[in-house]
Order: sequence, then structure tokens, then C-alpha cells
Amino acid sequence: MRLTRDPYKIWISEIIMQQTRINQGLPYYLRFIEAYPDVAALASAPEDAVLKQWQGLGYYMRARNLQGSARYIMEHLGGEMPDNYEGLLKLKGVGRYTAAAIASFCYNEPCAAVDGNVSRVIARLYGVEEPVNTGSGERQIEALAREMLDRDDPGNHNQAMIDFGAMQCVPVAPRCNSCPLAGGCNAHLTHRVDQLPAKTPKRLPEERWFYFYIIIYKGEVVLSKRGEKDIWKSLYQFPVVESEVPRSDEEIVGTLMPAPVASRMKNVILSGPVRHQLSHRTIHARFIHVEVRSLPSSLPPEWMVVSLHNLEKYPVPRLIHRYLESVKI
Repeated sequence: MRLTRDPYKIWISEIIMQQTRINQGLPYYLRFIEAYPDVAALASAPEDAVLKQWQGLGYYMRARNLQGSARYIMEHLGGEMPDNYEGLLKLKGVGRYTAAAIASFCYNEPCAAVDGNVSRVIARLYGVEEPVNTGSGERQIEALAREMLDRDDPGNHNQAMIDFGAMQCVPVAPRCNSCPLAGGCNAHLTHRVDQLPAKTPKRLPEERWFYFYIIIYKGEVVLSKRGEKDIWKSLYQFPVVESEVPRSDEEIVGTLMPAPVASRMKNVILSGPVRHQLSHRTIHARFIHVEVRSLPSSLPPEWMVVSLHNLEKYPVPRLIHRYLESVKI
């Protein structure tokens, strides 16, 4: 059972735990709450500092949405968290599950919180054959969840459903022999536990090749801040060349090499391939360590030169963070 009814803390925990295992997310949650104990602290923090706190969790849009919503709360709601389901839905990055979870846990509002665990329990219990990752399947699951909801104690009901799916009715090899609902479970009685919930196949992620150039000169390194409107927006990276096809070593240290340093190379080391999986994309990365004799007096406007000692202060994508943890520059 949750140990707090503070809507701010539950909001932060729910967002962190999206796409994240509990054992991985808990240390981040504790550090995040220590750094930003309330809405005002999060709203007033520099974006780079918030993204740095998030580094390693991935899906950085979650952190940007959190801070954007904190600023909205300070500017439009007098610094107070929304106290109902509809108000919570207006926060960036808050969907139906998160809004229902906060509303029921904190305000006892009778909203059914349906996450993947709850969806799995209901699909098996009622024998829902519609794929649960389609609009019609989601609506069917949510309708059944509302029917089941204990309207007098929605918070405890929702927590029990979530925990039951996480610990008893697990995705693979659920504990049917000790399940108190087995006698009325459609999936168990019809021997379809391994077939439910049904899901439509996901589209295969596209493959991309990223070549990061770690350009070093006398204890300094070149960074650039990503401006594209994607999941890495506002994060720092090494100058990169992106490709739809893999490139040879000759191309990597030849035609792809950033022009400002191509004629100043002193030493070049290529990393092996580093695979990074996103929900929609598989990235095959390589890191090219380029020591140069000098830096040109005029650099591309998006480039910045920072001390290697200060590199860890800059929030970087999880892919780069993982690589930097494995090597010494």
C-alpha cells in the first residue's frame, strides 16, 4: 500500500514508473523528490538540471512534461495540484490511468485506474477477446473496470488490482493454482491463460545508424544541444551523423567526418557497435574518438566546447550516458 497521499509525490512516482521497472525507478524517484520536493521547486529549476536528474531513465519527454505541468500549476492554479480527475488530465503527460490513480489514491474519487496489470487481469477474468492495445479493446476493459470498482474505497481497490496483476496474474506463468479467482476466471476455465490478453502485433521499429564524433582538444570536448522536436530535444550530444544505412570504417573516418576537424585529426579510435532500443526505433551507434591538433577559430553555431571535467554536468541521452559509463575519455 502506498505510504503517502501527497498528489505531487504520487504524480512524480507514476510518471517515473512509466516504461521503468520499480527497482530501477525507485532510486531516481528518491533523488528527484529530494531535489524538487514540491511543485514550486520543480517549476523554478533550470531545465538542464531537471534533465540531468532524469539522465539514465530515458524517455526524456516525461521530464519535460513534468516541468511544463509544474509551471502551468504555478501560473494558473496558484501552485496547487488539481484535485480531481478532469483537472489532472489537463497536465502534460498525464493520461487516463495516471489521472485516475492520483484522483482515487489522493481524493477518493471513484475512478478506475487501468494499467497493463489491471488490463491483463480483466481480460483473463472476463475472457475479453478484443485486442487490449486497440481503441475498442481499451474501451471494453475500462468499462469492465468501472463495473468492478469499489466506489466507496476506490484507492484501495485500484491498488489491489494493480498489485494483483503485478504479483499474481503475471504475464508469463501466472499463479493460477493459488489464485482466489481461478474458479470464475474465463481464461483459466477455457485453458486460454497463455492467449489472453490478446494484442495486435506492433510495427517493427525502424533501424537507424548514428555516428557520434567525440572531438577532443587539450582537455576539452565538443558538444551540441539537440534542437529537433524529438525525444532527445534539449539534451546534449556529441556532433552526430545519422544514416539510414550502415557505413564502413573508411566512410566514418573519411567522408562522414565533420568538416571543421577533418584536416586537423591527430588520432582516431572507433568504438564497436552499440545497440540502443527505443519503442519506435533501433539505433546502431558508434562513437568515434577524434583527437585534434587544434580547433578552428570558427565553429558551427550549434557546437560548444566544454571541459572534460565538466562533461558530467550536461544531460545527455541514455545511449550516450551508457557509453560514457563504460569508457574513459
